[in-house]
Amino acid sequence: MTETVKSGDDYVSISLSKSPLKRQFEEEQPENEEDELKRLLLPDVSNLPLSPPSSVETNFVRYFAIDFMKAGHDQYVYRHANGLCVIGLAQTHVALQAEGGVTSVDFNVGKSDRSELKVSGKRKKNAQHFQPNSILCNVHTLHSGDAPYIVRCCVKGPLLEVNNKLIEKPELLNTSAERDGYIAIVMPRPGDWLKIKESLVSYDEFKKLRNLS
Repeated sequence: MTETVKSGDDYVSISLSKSPLKRQFEEEQPENEEDELKRLLLPDVSNLPLSPPSSVETNFVRYFAIDFMKAGHDQYVYRHANGLCVIGLAQTHVALQAEGGVTSVDFNVGKSDRSELKVSGKRKKNAQHFQPNSILCNVHTLHSGDAPYIVRCCVKGPLLEVNNKLIEKPELLNTSAERDGYIAIVMPRPGDWLKIKESLVSYDEFKKLRNLS
């Protein structure tokens, strides 16, 4: 398309059509933008993990108490962003390595039955305050007899809940110790947590110490 315009005493024709180079640039631009958008929104499949992260990996920072008060008594402390700590048996705990695995869990320790704990309200009324060495429960295996494995709190703070499912289904410790087979939930104060954290190891350190892949 052309347009005639006056230049001095003469009339000249000016082409209003786009140059080939400009047309090529404008044609390629939308495609390049679309490719860039796809690159930003769609992950590179080659960089994706073989399996998606678990809810534990996503929602908690994982710490471990190695040989807690006794050799082979490895326990985990999974801390949520809100400060709650989930306590349980690490996969390397001797009770989970025993032939036949865990056969029973007893929350009735000493003068207190932890399974009868009833905590309510924002102030966590009736919560029992525990020390790191306080006993949460006793775990029995096929050959433990009268010498059960003692599971301790590992952190200082009020005990909010114990996993009563383990009374009827102790096998959860054998099949899902870090999820459905957790032992208890404790809520340490920020100051107490910072102190006890120094005695725990990270997940990566735990794997190195226990030669886990």
